[in-house]
Amino acid sequence: MLRLFSLKKVMTVERLLTFGTLAGVLLLWTAVTGLKLFPEVLVPPPGKVLSSFLQIAREGYKDHSLLVHLRDSLLRLLIAFVLVIATAVPVGLLSGYSSKVRAVFNPLIEFYRPLPPLAYYTLLVLWMGIEDSSKIALLYLAGFAPVYIACESGVRKLKRDYIDGAYTLGAGKWQIFGHVVFPACLPDIFVGLRTAFGVSYTTLVAAEMVAAVTGIGWMVLDASKFLRSDIIFVGIIIMGLTGVLIDTVLRAIERKVVPWKGKE
Repeated sequence: MLRLFSLKKVMTVERLLTFGTLAGVLLLWTAVTGLKLFPEVLVPPPGKVLSSFLQIAREGYKDHSLLVHLRDSLLRLLIAFVLVIATAVPVGLLSGYSSKVRAVFNPLIEFYRPLPPLAYYTLLVLWMGIEDSSKIALLYLAGFAPVYIACESGVRKLKRDYIDGAYTLGAGKWQIFGHVVFPACLPDIFVGLRTAFGVSYTTLVAAEMVAAVTGIGWMVLDASKFLRSDIIFVGIIIMGLTGVLIDTVLRAIERKVVPWKGKE
């Protein structure tokens, strides 16, 4: 009972600290713009950003509503993310489990992983066209490497005792993979997925640079051409909030799927 009370007290303190941090940032932003330490074109006041958000929410931006911009961006991200889960997870686990599979995929991943997305985006556009397929491919490539590395690392750090124990009980190679390796690597898989989503989201602006007319990233880029910093702030805040929301969903799923994490 005392432990539960202490835990609730810690959670309350943490919430207060989070709220205080957000309030402090807002107060600092208001003070900086109120004292006119920077030109308004660089740092717009919170009131102007809120006004621009309400205007875009009512009238849209460049012939498309705010929901359309948000929907198109999240749809591109979602398709790429599903493809990453369907391919990077099994390939990463197999690479950690088999040195032969690792020898095939590791050189390719290590080669393209450090490359900036814009370095190969032009090639994707030339190969796949200017429609959503090239944008989804860019987001997919950005998210593939973190998940692959997390899965491979999760398998390779797995205690040998688990596998030997399964062999002793008569389990076959694929039974061990499905009932020992995969469950043990779930915490690493979720870390990789959360990292991949963040990396893909940061690539979104680059993905919407070429021949896009919708999307939050495109809205930010388009507003920057006209020095509309208020709209840029609106887009950045929306991307930040949606990113936090999706990461919260992923953490909630992780708690359900991996209830033993942190309790070993």
